[in-house]
Amino acid sequence: MAGAPQSEPMSSSDAPRLDPDVAIKLEQLRALLRALPSAIVAFSGGLDSTFVLRVAREELGERVLALTTTSASLPAHELEEARALATTIGAAHLIVATDEVAIADYAGIPSTGCYFCKDNLYRICHAEAARRGITSIVDGVNADDLGDFRPGLKAADEKQIRHPLVEAGMSKRDVRLASAALGLVTWDKPASPCLASRFPYGTAITRQRLRQVESAEAALRRLGFREFRVRFAEDTARLEISLDEIARCLEPEIRDQIQATLRAAGFRHVVLDLAGFRSGSLNEGVAGAGPG
Repeated sequence: MAGAPQSEPMSSSDAPRLDPDVAIKLEQLRALLRALPSAIVAFSGGLDSTFVLRVAREELGERVLALTTTSASLPAHELEEARALATTIGAAHLIVATDEVAIADYAGIPSTGCYFCKDNLYRICHAEAARRGITSIVDGVNADDLGDFRPGLKAADEKQIRHPLVEAGMSKRDVRLASAALGLVTWDKPASPCLASRFPYGTAITRQRLRQVESAEAALRRLGFREFRVRFAEDTARLEISLDEIARCLEPEIRDQIQATLRAAGFRHVVLDLAGFRSGSLNEGVAGAGPG
């Protein structure tokens, strides 16, 4: 699997020094990946899967393949970022078009909707692994993820997907620190789950609604906001913005731009959640859910 040259890590003078505990975990991760004959990395372009892909590329060379599925639930900018990251890392990258909205159990978005999305992803990974003779499929689940409400983990277990970060005992903080040491631009990237996560459980997901949310979030991104969600509530957009950015969104000029652009995206009302951005906030009140 030929690829572009790998990205260069930070120079020794720029790279943060890893504390011994994280350094040990990173070496454990390297050993785990090195032991695999070959691997597909389920690659979203986020912090965790980018880190796994980078280390896997260093340890396995051309015996690793990044696989990304694209659909209406993946924002266009996330796909472009994933392309660019795989190229920079020097990993072969396969992009497979899929259509989760056509899966009845996914489109109905029960609290287990993520299960059907991940099940679909892992089926594609297995089919490609069988076609190419690749022995293992790995993902970017980290140790902290085990404490949250993640139905996709059930699909991963059923499809025998390995979680090398969990096996190495690496938390989200560990991954950020190690990513910074490797010079990865994703080291401080905010979490960005698929657009379906913006819909309350029980709300039907359609392509038009996904495009509506994507358009609204793209508008906020153009205004310079970095960590936020546009939660879908029929004709209302509920904004969750990080606490350190809330004051800016209340500035009259910015407030008016937000209201105008989100109305242009198709929302009649725009409301601000004063609790601020919380990853996984729609899990609040769901039985078995973690803090999110």
